[in-house]
This record gives sequence, C-alpha cells and structure tokens, in this order.
Amino acid sequence: MLIGVPKEIKNHEYRVGLIPAAVRELAMHGHQVFVEASAGAAISHPDREYEEAGATILATAEEVFEVAQMIVKVKEPQTAERKLLKPEQLLFTYLHLAPDYDQTAELVRSGSICIAYETVTDERGHLPLLAPMSEVAGRMSIQAGAMCLEKSHGGSGVLLGGVPGVAQARVVILGGGVVGSNAAQMAIGMGANVTVIDRSLQVLSKLDQHYGNRIQTLFSTHDTIEKEVLQADLVVGGVLVPGDSAPKLVGAEMVRSMKAGAAVVDVSIDQGGCFETSRATTHADPIYVVDDVVHYCVANMPGAVARTSTVALNNATLPYVLELADKGIDRTLQTNCHLLQGLSVCKGYVTSRSVSDIHHLEYLPPKVALAA
Repeated sequence: MLIGVPKEIKNHEYRVGLIPAAVRELAMHGHQVFVEASAGAAISHPDREYEEAGATILATAEEVFEVAQMIVKVKEPQTAERKLLKPEQLLFTYLHLAPDYDQTAELVRSGSICIAYETVTDERGHLPLLAPMSEVAGRMSIQAGAMCLEKSHGGSGVLLGGVPGVAQARVVILGGGVVGSNAAQMAIGMGANVTVIDRSLQVLSKLDQHYGNRIQTLFSTHDTIEKEVLQADLVVGGVLVPGDSAPKLVGAEMVRSMKAGAAVVDVSIDQGGCFETSRATTHADPIYVVDDVVHYCVANMPGAVARTSTVALNNATLPYVLELADKGIDRTLQTNCHLLQGLSVCKGYVTSRSVSDIHHLEYLPPKVALAA
C-alpha cells in the first residue's frame, strides 16, 4: 500500500503520524511510505532518518496526498488539507467531529474513508488509540493548572502543594477515567488536596483502592459538582462520551460563583468542553479569563510535549496501520469490528450515529457505506 505522512499544520502541533521506526516496520512488510519534508524535524527526526528507514521524502503536502492510498496523521485535517482528500482515500487520524460541523461536511463531500483514532475500540470496550494522549493530557492538565494559578497569569497565587503551615490547593477532577486518573496521580504527587468525581462506582472504587486516604472520591450529582467546584482552586474537566459532545457539567452561573483566581483546565475541549464557558484555545494563546476564573482550553495539549506524545501514539497506532496496509481497507474493516467502530465518514456518508444526529447529516451503517 502507498502510505502518506504529511507535516502537521495545526497551531503549535509538532507531532507526526509515523516515526522512522514505524516507517521501517511498514517497509519491511512491503509497503511504500511517502513523508512530507521536515514532517518529523521538530521532534528530532530529520528527513535523513526517514530515508534510512525506507521512506520517500516529498516536498509538499499536495504531493503526499496525491500519491497516497492511506494518509496517517495526528490531528484533524485542517481546511487546506481537507481540500486535498480524494474519493476512497483512507484518512487515519484523530477527528473529533462532534463539535465540528464544517470538518464533518467537508469530509463527507470529499468521498474519503475516515477512521477516527478516538473511537476505535478494543475487546474490552476501551479506546486504545485515545488512551495514550489522554494519559499525556491528564498529566499535563495539572502542570497547566499550576501555571494558571500563578498570579502573573491571573490566578489566585496558590501553590498546589502548599508549604509547611500553609494549606494545599484544592483540586477537583471531573471524571475518573484515563484523563482523570492521570491528573489525580500528578496532583497527588504535587501534594494537592484531591477530589475525583465520577458516576461510575467501579471507577471510584479502583481509585480508592489505589490511593486510599490520599484522595477523596465522590459520586457525581449536580449537588456534589456544585459544592466541590465552588470550593476548588483548580478544576480539571476530563469527561468523555465516545464520539459525542462532552456534557456541560459546569454552567456559566457556577463558574461565576467560583473563587476569584481559581482555574479550570478543560481536557474535554476536543469534544466541545464540559464547562459552559469553555472555548478552544491554542498553545500560542492558551489562557483567557471569565468572571475572574482562569481558563486553559488548549485543544491539542499533548502537542506541547510532542516527542513523548508521538512515540506513545505510534506505539498504539502502528498495529492498526499495519493491518490496514497488509489486508487492505475493505477487508480489514469488514473483519475487524474494533476498527469499524472508528469509521466516522465513508464515501460520502456519515457512519457514526452520534455525529449524524448532532449535525443532522445523512447516516448510513458502516458496512453499508463500505459497499456503496
């Protein structure tokens, strides 16, 4: 198969779809990989390393999209990239279509086959291609929150771990999944007073067994969220409904009633955010303030630690890329129900029911769309 790896062009996005080690694996399976010049340069993978691994370097993204049967990326295709997609060309990347009508409509019009990393499942019903970036974002959320609490960034001037004689900051984490558990790990390590709120008793029990009295776990109700958020110095939003918009757990009125100088980090922003006051920001301008509450809502948080993130992502995606390349797109999607769960747009149709409902676009079952 002919596989293309364009350079990411989203604001301050330095990750890359395939690292040289992954290219070498594909080349050993007999596939040809075409990489845009300098695609991995920002994370110390120069073009020379890709060539030594067996890739062909092409000067522009246009050339990569023109030759490739499968495009492997990291972030959702930007407007300029969506114009380059061809009918029945496979796009394998994060998409996050629920809050993005324009992207969804343009992917439909392209006639391409689009598999979203974030909705591919495994045999346990987990999301194996979302997990590594959720781990990174969860850990980064506490770093970002600590920065937001600094007075120079509009925060209250509170140190997460306090010092002898001074209380720690109160950190409230909404959602105890991959993001939330990793955020909790970092916040506990920094000495904060940590509360995790989730609606799954199984998740809460697992956290309690692991951390004991170093953490407080609470069942999610509106009353619980309101009480804890209003007392918090830092609130991290890590809720997820796979393929759907994130629920708005914290309304604008609740934000207005928070402590002056408190901070929120909305890791759910890729799916629209779980704070009513959230709007997507970039690494170039990550912070804004609403009602004296500092908001950090960067939509590609792991891009800031691009080398770690890229390697972690490649570790997860490479087996799927190999299967798609070895077996072919149609055969793989007909036989691999977990990859089929990730099929979001196919040959002019939306194949995700939740995305179809949100954007009022025509839905076609995935296997029916593949046969179209």
